[in-house]
Amino acid sequence: MTTSTDVQSPSELLDTHMRPLLTEARVPAAAAAVIRGNQEAVRAVGFQRRGWPDLVDTFTTFETGSVTKTFTALLLAEMAACGDVDYSDPIDTYLPPEGRPRRGERPITLLDLATHTAGLPRLPRNLFPGAVSNWLRDPYARYSRDDLYRATARLRPAPAVSPPPSYSTFGIGLLGQLLADAAGSSYPDLLAKRILRPLRMDDSGAPPAIAPGTRAATGHRRGRPVGPWHFGALAGAGAVRSTAVDLLGYLRAHLRPEMSDAPLAAALRATRIPRRSMAGRAGAAGTSVSLVWNHRVVGGQTLLWHTGGTGGFTAFVGFSPTANAAVAVLANATPTWRQPAIRAARRLFRAVLFPDGSY
Repeated sequence: MTTSTDVQSPSELLDTHMRPLLTEARVPAAAAAVIRGNQEAVRAVGFQRRGWPDLVDTFTTFETGSVTKTFTALLLAEMAACGDVDYSDPIDTYLPPEGRPRRGERPITLLDLATHTAGLPRLPRNLFPGAVSNWLRDPYARYSRDDLYRATARLRPAPAVSPPPSYSTFGIGLLGQLLADAAGSSYPDLLAKRILRPLRMDDSGAPPAIAPGTRAATGHRRGRPVGPWHFGALAGAGAVRSTAVDLLGYLRAHLRPEMSDAPLAAALRATRIPRRSMAGRAGAAGTSVSLVWNHRVVGGQTLLWHTGGTGGFTAFVGFSPTANAAVAVLANATPTWRQPAIRAARRLFRAVLFPDGSY
């Protein structure tokens, strides 16, 4: 058992867990943020691009992949808190006539999309014909709003009872587009206006709504540089790029909603609430889905977390409102079967949550 005098500070934890990550196979750089109580720290190590001299820093942007889904969930909660939409709204409310799915025993709602319980497949089927030739490089780039709504129109009718959660990039991408349509905006602009600017995440965004002078890390796959990914009409599922400093602020807001203005504070609290159990799914015992976030109680602490990946980047974010602690890790290497960045992030999260080694 670790004694109180052995407990590492957030800065020490970052040194312990981040530098060894660079010795893992083909991870050129990592940036991370830690919050434990009133202590905070950020760290960046490694190179923007393998073989180049430029170092990353805590203001360097990384693609976050599916961590974007947590931003879309917060956008839904903020718009619901303002009365612009309601969780129970059928998606037909915001779809053009040609995009409406066949009527089933119940309508698919915005909440169904946000909790992965709409019964949608992981990806829209009409994505594949145009993406196969570009699958590892930029598979979503040409996927248009019209493509998205054609895929929605072909959905099977919803069953009478919501199915168990089944992860769907299609569903969260559709949610982001519907919210943008409801606001008469693009997803990147809407996210910037209602979430990123209020949280002072000045170097974050979904292109093209991102600061022009932002310095970006280069993604890597199998040790080789790769180009950035673009998400077209599925921007709400994976387009956000962010920095260690900005994710520190993002997680701080989730831990301390009272620091934000009323609608956003209510939205931040809403994202914590477990909505659908994942009981029955392999390896998911005790896990629920909140608004996109995975939710679980471990060692007496409530944990919420999400991972992300693109063709050249890996990301992890997690926080615990009961422990008043949070972690974000970004790496400019694509996920692999060994998942070095995610494993390092989970070790760091555990060390922050349970500094005495009790779990």
